[in-house]
Amino acid sequence: MNSSTKDRIEGKVHEVKGKIKETVGQAVDNPDLEAEGKSERIGGKVQKKVGQVEQLFEK
Repeated sequence: MNSSTKDRIEGKVHEVKGKIKETVGQAVDNPDLEAEGKSERIGGKVQKKVGQVEQLFEK
């Protein structure tokens, strides 16, 4: 598996996990969990974008 594909997949996983944590944090009124979810979601988006850029340079 290419590193770009791996980064895109892992980024998407982190995005989804972050969104779930963020939603649960809002539902149970836990601002720490909500903030953790937001940061994980943003980190996932960045990682996914890195994978997309790597894929452009592989061609």
